[in-house]
Amino acid sequence: MERPLTQHIRPGETNSLADYQKNGGYEGLKAALKLTPKEVQEVVKKAGLRGRGGAGFPTGLKWSFVPIGDDAPRPKYLIANGDEMEPGTFKDRLLLEGDPHQLIEGMIISAYAIQAEIGYIFLRWAYKKAAQTISKALAEAYEAGLLGKNILGSGFDFDLYLHTSAGRYICGEETALINSLEGKRANPRAKPPFPQTSGLFGKPSIVNNIETLCNVPHILRNGSDWYKSISMSEDGGTKIYGVSGRVKNPGLWELPLGVTMREVLEEKAGGMRDGLKFKGLLPGGASTDFLVEEHLDIKLDYKGVEQAGSRLGTGTMIVLDDQTCVVGMVHNLEQFFAQESCGWCTPCRDGLPWTRNILWAIENGQGKMEDLELLESLTQTLSPGNSFCALAPGAMEPLQSALKYFREDFERHIKEKRCPWRS
Repeated sequence: MERPLTQHIRPGETNSLADYQKNGGYEGLKAALKLTPKEVQEVVKKAGLRGRGGAGFPTGLKWSFVPIGDDAPRPKYLIANGDEMEPGTFKDRLLLEGDPHQLIEGMIISAYAIQAEIGYIFLRWAYKKAAQTISKALAEAYEAGLLGKNILGSGFDFDLYLHTSAGRYICGEETALINSLEGKRANPRAKPPFPQTSGLFGKPSIVNNIETLCNVPHILRNGSDWYKSISMSEDGGTKIYGVSGRVKNPGLWELPLGVTMREVLEEKAGGMRDGLKFKGLLPGGASTDFLVEEHLDIKLDYKGVEQAGSRLGTGTMIVLDDQTCVVGMVHNLEQFFAQESCGWCTPCRDGLPWTRNILWAIENGQGKMEDLELLESLTQTLSPGNSFCALAPGAMEPLQSALKYFREDFERHIKEKRCPWRS
């Protein structure tokens, strides 16, 4: 089983430039520089790489929207989204701390593909060790002539900078990230115009997730057909899957895209801890719909999870067991989303605190049966198309699916006027 992203990552250690090159690092860049930017885009399109940050948009297609040529607006920007504040998600941290040159090489190739002169790594404020590893790797890359002017004698110039975020969940939304990078309040922007034509400082910009960018060097080094061959899905490549919750072996594993949920949960995470039973899980971070036991044999790829009624998201699962209160869990998530709303639009600013307060009342024995109908109506009011960005609709996904699969737990709270899971 091939693990291109993680096979050379050693627990607690960081690969230096020498380590990375010994393992074939920057060979993908050399291959890319022999092609035209459009040809690099086509290689990535053919490979079937889709965004690993949650949306799953085809990467090469996204790049193709950027204007290229002598008359294109300048400068153009490439931004790596390392905000990673989705609850339950910790995959990018592994890559940033263990093998930062993989990201840097991926960004140089991606920048070449869209002819961007400037790049930023937008990093979550709490990732202190990652900031150190990236800073050191950037210095090594500049010293080796891999960044800056005339990279490897190709005539291509690219400067790359680390930007440490002040820290807000909304910064994971690409246009809010761009506003933050400009020194503005991190509110989402109206689209169109899209960042590919008018992004950072009004110039063409691409925002890609860390894991997405780390795939790029391997595609250019080994080819599109190879990348497709290591997948068990119609889309190419591997995926870093994660599991948190009360399982025997929580963690991260790089596996072919399209493995089953059961394999990750039972074979890799070891199943539930002794004395606990599986009840459900959020398959791709906190802003995805619950899936339950009947879904354990679905493929963990974009199509398979969507057909089951949820989203692959970040591919990092949060597991619910039979001794954890689902109402309390969902209340905790809605409290997070309400706190992290930027307040830009009314449904999110007012709807999320309202949702949180209703769940608090139910959890603390003050709920009424009518509250369940009210919560269901809120999941419709805050659905896609009714708010400025995807924060509020994402916040509704765990709630709407909890009401679908675990409604008896909500009703029991109301009937007994207490949380049955509290001792």
